[in-house]
This record gives sequence, C-alpha cells and structure tokens, in this order.
Amino acid sequence: MKFNFNRQHTTIAIYAFLVLAGAILFNGFFQNLDYFRKQVETIFNLLKPFVYGFGIAYILNPVLKKVEGRVLRPAMGKWAGDKAIRGISILVTYLLATGVLTLFFMIVAPQLVSSITGLVYKLSRYINSADVWLPTLLNYFPEFDLPSTISVYLQEYAKTIAEAAYRMLTQAVPWLVNLSTRFASGLLSVVVGVIVSIYMLIDKERFCAGLKRGWYALLPKKSADWLLELGSDANKVFGGFISGKLLDSLIIGILCFIGTSLLGMPNVMLVSVIVGVTNVIPYFGPFIGAIPSFFIILIDDPIKALWFLVFIFILQQFDGNILGPKILGDSTGLSAFWVVFAIMLFGGLYGFIGMFLGVPVFSVIYMLFNRFLTSRLKARQMPQEIDSYCASDAPIPKKHKP
Repeated sequence: MKFNFNRQHTTIAIYAFLVLAGAILFNGFFQNLDYFRKQVETIFNLLKPFVYGFGIAYILNPVLKKVEGRVLRPAMGKWAGDKAIRGISILVTYLLATGVLTLFFMIVAPQLVSSITGLVYKLSRYINSADVWLPTLLNYFPEFDLPSTISVYLQEYAKTIAEAAYRMLTQAVPWLVNLSTRFASGLLSVVVGVIVSIYMLIDKERFCAGLKRGWYALLPKKSADWLLELGSDANKVFGGFISGKLLDSLIIGILCFIGTSLLGMPNVMLVSVIVGVTNVIPYFGPFIGAIPSFFIILIDDPIKALWFLVFIFILQQFDGNILGPKILGDSTGLSAFWVVFAIMLFGGLYGFIGMFLGVPVFSVIYMLFNRFLTSRLKARQMPQEIDSYCASDAPIPKKHKP
C-alpha cells in the first residue's frame, strides 16, 4: 500500500504533536511543582557563594577603581606592571573594607549590646515592680474604677510569662542546633564569597570581555548592542542607587546619633543604628525605623520619646528634600507612585531586601517597557514623547528651574 504524504497535513500533525507534548510537560511541571522548587533551591544554595562573591565585588569595585586609578597607578605605573598594581589595589581595597567594618563593630557593637541589655533589664524591672508604678499611673486617671488587685494579677501574669519562657528555652535546643548549622553554613558561604570576589576583581575585564564576546557570537549584532546598552544603563541605575542610598543612610545615622546625644536621649546608639539601617528603604524607611525607636525611648522617658518624634520628622524632612536629592539625584528615573509600588510589591515578596533592591530592579523593568513602547511608536511613526498624549487642557506640570 502506497502512502501519499501531504506536506500541509504533515506540518499540521507536527504542530499538533508539539502542542500535545508541551501540554503534557506543562502539566507534569505543575504536578511536581514542589520537586522543581526544591531543585531550584538546591541549585541556588550551591551557587550562593558566587552570588555573595558577585555582590561583594560589585560593591567594592568603585573603591578599587579609585584606589588603582587615582593612587597606585600614577605612583607605581613607571616601575610596576598591571598585574602587580591590580593585586596591590585589591589588597588595599580589602584592607580598607576590613578596617571600616572593624572600626564599626569596635565602636557600635559594645554600645548596641549595652543598650539592648539595659532595655531588657528595664522591661523586666517594670513588669516585676507593677505594684509600685501602677498606683501612680492610676492616680492620673481617677475616673477609671479599677480594682486594687490588678497589680497582683500583673505580677502573676509576669510569673506565667517567665515560666513559659523557661519552658521555651528548655525546648529550644534543636532550634539552636539548626540555627548554629545555618549560621556556620552562611559564614562559610560568605568566606567563599570573599574569595570568589577577589578572583572576580582580578579578572573583571576578562569576564566582561568574555561575556561581550559570547553575546556577539550567539546573537545578532543589533540584539547584542541592545543588551550591552541595557547592561550599561542597569549598572548605572544599580550602582548609583545602592552607593548613594548607603552613603545617605550612613550620614542620616550619624546625624541621628549626634542629634539624640545632644538632646540627652537614652540608647542613642541603638536608635541611630535602627534609623540608619531602615533609612535605606525609600519613603517607608523613616516610619519603619521611627516606630521601634520611639518605643525604646518611651520605656526610659515618655517626654523624650515625644521629642524624638519631632526630631526624626525634622531629620527626615532634611533627608528627603536636601540630602537625598543631592546624593541620589534622579538615579532611578521613577516617579513617587512607582517607587511606592515597587517597595510594596518586592517588599511583600522578599522582605527587607526586596524593599531595598525593589526600586532599582523595577526601574530597569520600567526602562525596558518604556523602550519597547518607544520602539513600537517609532515603527508606527507616531510621537514618542509622553507630553504629546496629554489633553490640551491637562498638560503635565513642569518642574521649576531656577
């Protein structure tokens, strides 16, 4: 029997087979989603030292460029080779980074421990001395007819809390073992990450050139040029935002320490660290840092806690209107609405790190989408500027230029 193959029918059959196979694979993927998630987590854990290494190298690269280009190369370029200068520059960069971290922990860590210890002691003292401060507090509210035995109830409740805490401590041995194991694993990843970052900084030009070479080998020239331009713009966004925000938060932390010290507030180091660390989150950072700081000061002095809110409001106004724009400028290119959107989205997905890195990540996504829209409008020979699409009676407000 002779078969007559029809090319059109064969093509349809092949497409039908591919669609069916794709549907089966897609269904199998969702049926085994937990398995694939575990495999992805395993791969990510194995690559974690390289992620840390890339992050460390990316943060230290601007320092390395200044040390090498402005100090060592002009001083040693006549009698030392490029590899020797690069090696010494990396050594100096890591010594500077280690010195800054050591100085930070030597100054900040003891005061942080002292503040936290004092805070815990005051909390326990307040709970155990409820019969002393409670009557005084009730005198301010004579209209409330509270039974005199409330202090006894509070003391009994405090004893119950203490007993529950003791039981939790006795049952926490497996949790502590797991925490210690995770800490040791994380510390090992950081150490390996530092080693990886050194190799990355040594051969950073080779890595970049190899990546560029691969793009041009595998992709059309137009696509490779587009990727290079995108990478350059993304690097400017990330580098400008991260370095600028870290510097801005460091200055705000120092100003907070100076201001709270002059105002005679308690736990100034703990409060300043909280304010400085949370300040890396745009918009919401000041509120996130001010709330726990307020309660920390409230435990010691309620009046000073109110003055702290006034001080932090003035400090954040200075940061938002003067210091922040001077340091960051318009590094992300996002409006306030999209900044808040990025913080809420990535913060909900990835927590504190998502709040910090969500803004530059979304800025790159926004830039990609805007370029796509621009290319489509250009292909249709339509105006590309957003002002061209405003209603005649509702133009976009322009910034005032002095």
